[in-house]
Amino acid sequence: MRIAVVDYNAGNLRSVETALKYLKADFFITGRPEELRGADKLIFPGVGEAKAAMQVLEETGLGGAITEFYKSGRPLLGICLGSQIVLADSEESNTRCLGLVPGTARLFPAKAGFKVPHMGWNQVVHDGKHFLFKGIPSGSSFYFVHSYYPDPESKEYCMAGTDYIIEFCSGLCAENLNAFQFHPEKSGKYGLKLLDNFINAGTTVC
Repeated sequence: MRIAVVDYNAGNLRSVETALKYLKADFFITGRPEELRGADKLIFPGVGEAKAAMQVLEETGLGGAITEFYKSGRPLLGICLGSQIVLADSEESNTRCLGLVPGTARLFPAKAGFKVPHMGWNQVVHDGKHFLFKGIPSGSSFYFVHSYYPDPESKEYCMAGTDYIIEFCSGLCAENLNAFQFHPEKSGKYGLKLLDNFINAGTTVC
């Protein structure tokens, strides 16, 4: 099972690479659309600004290749910005995104005593049924760095939630696509367990 990690100048690749090496995954990093087509699984990470990221994806053809990969039914994992860009649009610079999941990436509302971006460790709550959370107790803490959060149109796309200013969807699931607002590669043993579950799963359909 070869895993492609998408390089679209959105940072965060080194920590993902380090985690995958630790887990002895068979992976490669690429910014070439044609190379994504030969992968068995795909990881779509990223940090930064939605509009700039989408511009790169459109100019390089990576956006179309990611959409094609998703439509092929092969497993796809989005991380941080990669959990927002899979939505239809983002409030950040009024950006039109890939549209793989109906919904919008929204800016956290202002609230006294809370800082934006949301940065640090926070609990992720899930029902224990999803294969990526196998061996990970509900309420385990993961590492977040973000100002926007995924807001899917339907609750059926949300497999995990987190409370910060509001209760928001921190884990998306749509057929063969799974995406997380937090950084599993920076989240210690449970983050590595989640990645290991993705690497070794025979199926990743929700």
